[in-house]
Amino acid sequence: MEGYFTWCMIVAGFGMAVAAVGCGIGQSMGIVRAVEGIARNPGAGGKIMTTMLIGLAMIESLAIYVFVVAMIILFANPFTQDVIKLLAK
Repeated sequence: MEGYFTWCMIVAGFGMAVAAVGCGIGQSMGIVRAVEGIARNPGAGGKIMTTMLIGLAMIESLAIYVFVVAMIILFANPFTQDVIKLLAK
């Protein structure tokens, strides 16, 4: 039984690590492109900034979804009772 909960912790941590790396890369690429666009056309800076911020919010929401799933795995895992029944036999 302890192994099951240990694996739940490992999977939740690994999922958050992958999400953080992916979101970090995605956000940095978005910011780089936005800064390049503003450098080429400073007059469009306001529109580019608005679009960039919306895009960054969408990217960050992916990390939040992974966090929610990780919390479900840790605290409200629907398979916990099934595992306990299997191990009790």
